[in-house]
Amino acid sequence: MKRLIVTTILLISIFAAGCTTPATQAPAETQPPVATEAPAQPEATEAPATEELEIVMVAKHEGISWFDDMRTGVEQFGKDYGVKAYQIAPEGGDPAKQVQMVEDLIAKGVDAILVVPNDPTAMEPVLKKAKEKGIVVVSHEAQQLASIVDYDVEAFRNEDFGVLMFETLAKAMNYEGEFTGFVGALTMQTHMQWYEAGLKHVQENYPNMKFVSDQPYEDKNDEKIAYDKVQEILKTFPNLKGLFGTSVSSTTMEGLVLKEKNNKNIKVVGLALPSVTGPYIKEGWVVQGQCWRPADAGYVSALIAYKVLTGEKIESGMNLVKPGYESVVVEGNVIFGNAPLILTPDTVDQYPF
Repeated sequence: MKRLIVTTILLISIFAAGCTTPATQAPAETQPPVATEAPAQPEATEAPATEELEIVMVAKHEGISWFDDMRTGVEQFGKDYGVKAYQIAPEGGDPAKQVQMVEDLIAKGVDAILVVPNDPTAMEPVLKKAKEKGIVVVSHEAQQLASIVDYDVEAFRNEDFGVLMFETLAKAMNYEGEFTGFVGALTMQTHMQWYEAGLKHVQENYPNMKFVSDQPYEDKNDEKIAYDKVQEILKTFPNLKGLFGTSVSSTTMEGLVLKEKNNKNIKVVGLALPSVTGPYIKEGWVVQGQCWRPADAGYVSALIAYKVLTGEKIESGMNLVKPGYESVVVEGNVIFGNAPLILTPDTVDQYPF
């Protein structure tokens, strides 16, 4: 482990510099508005010289566009800071395989593990083990792990993101009619937070809207599963007026199926990637998409791990470089950015991912 060596080097450097302490930024008092334009990205700060650290992201699912983009952010961080940073993920999004990947990294003795868990509960024991071995652990999309990991990084407050999604759907449906939709899996905490907060918002405010299934459908972040289930939903609920998707797979496949059926009477809103869902947004099959930049989330997660490894204090108001993370809020072990992106026909082409 190189963490002690790096920290010692930094302490010596601080002493030699006269033990001066940089000023602390004040915490942000209010959340800035939702981003609707792609802001210019600030340059990464110069990294201090350290023995090469190994920082590994264990993402949810190999071979899907969302996590392909996240990989670019992790790898860019490695180039910017002179560390070995890379991403791995299980085929098919299998939670058991993801746990085993973390086990293997513990055995290898990496310096930091970043994780976007398919099943946070299943991940708890192995992350506790990593911490016991002195490995820095940072999670993303997993607030329930905050008491176990060093920090959990969130692009925004998940409840707000869910309310935004369902309010957009309600408006598109003229606040009435039957609707249902998807989560990646019932075990995916962020997807369930969006769904639960959004559904509560609709049920409290729009009595003429009816959620027609017992629970959201699961697509396992798989486009074929989503495509087949959208077909099934349309047969089961012929009076349907709305569909939501908390995964890119489901939102995109909802748009594709409705395009194939030439049906714009059913309104679709959900998580989207510009490069994947963009054509359906521009053509009107998906009313609106929303997301955050996976590459930025990967970069910021790696940066947090790096700061912990090098002994830097994590606090509200600090600048984590990427758009929407310039003045984060730290509550306990959860770090909140304000980085949601709204994708409309007018804005979707602004984003290069």
